[in-house]
Amino acid sequence: MHYPESAGPSRQLLDVVVVGEALVDVVTSPEGTTEYPGGSPANVAYGLGRLGVNTGLLTALGEDQRGAAIERHLRSAGVTLLPGSNSLDRTATATATLASDGSASYDFDISWALEPVAPAHVPKVLHTGSIATFLAPGAAAVKSLLQQCRHVCTITYDPNIRPALLGSHSEAKSIFEDLVQLTDVVKLSDEDAQWLYPRKTLDDTATHLLGLGAGLSVITKGSQGSLLATAATRLHIPSVEAVVADTIGAGDSYMAALILGLLTRGTDGLAPAVLEQLGRTASMAAAITVGRPGANPPTLQELRAHLQPASYPAPQDPTFDISKSSLAATGPAAAGNT
Repeated sequence: MHYPESAGPSRQLLDVVVVGEALVDVVTSPEGTTEYPGGSPANVAYGLGRLGVNTGLLTALGEDQRGAAIERHLRSAGVTLLPGSNSLDRTATATATLASDGSASYDFDISWALEPVAPAHVPKVLHTGSIATFLAPGAAAVKSLLQQCRHVCTITYDPNIRPALLGSHSEAKSIFEDLVQLTDVVKLSDEDAQWLYPRKTLDDTATHLLGLGAGLSVITKGSQGSLLATAATRLHIPSVEAVVADTIGAGDSYMAALILGLLTRGTDGLAPAVLEQLGRTASMAAAITVGRPGANPPTLQELRAHLQPASYPAPQDPTFDISKSSLAATGPAAAGNT
């Protein structure tokens, strides 16, 4: 990935690069219509920035007012918008209609194109997901990037399934499973899992993802908590009680906090205690997010204030070493022993 010359006085390499769509959520509720910067990958990048992680986003925006608003939003969290990200005629939108329980349904106006990218500097974590991994022509560039970075950094993936944009079920599942084979950590919501694998239980789906090559499979279940599974361990983490304003961005906040945990977990790999910490921290981030409107994730200070003291070190913890990560060596053979 090529980083901009203006990345900062020290030109630090990025800890995390997120690749995927950024758009404007047009939220319609009984109170009226409001616009928020959104898109699952952009939300994850913003969430990481709010958590103090040095993050860049490779996306596709229009050079219009909505695109400018998204860029300002990202920069407010310290996220670097990577070169080539202003490539569309107009910025994509997702019209979200809120139900009485705060859940959202979406209608999209989006195109997705990405120039081929050759990694110049590999981050510690590469994250992708959502529409960007399914929608042509940009999906092919995303897959190529994952192929280039496989085994040289930790790759995380959240498909964030949007059935209306995916064509046939069999085609979407094939695309998803091809990408799982290139990734180390896969996160699904229970709705994603049930759409992809309607005949499997959530536990069976987690096992299936490990068999495809993931080192860690995560399935979030809303108020029912989340499931974290490796070849050796399976944990069910309870949700955190919250008064729900809406659910927009909750899964993305969970993902951002999960990535933070991967960066700061030290040298214990994916031991049960580490998995429990990852799950509880990510669940808390999601709970904070649903308590306020829009995709508004917590800062690191807010997250720490809601967790037990010293629950994890700062994002730049020098004990993090990707070469010592159990995920760095995880491949289909190792992960398939379930």
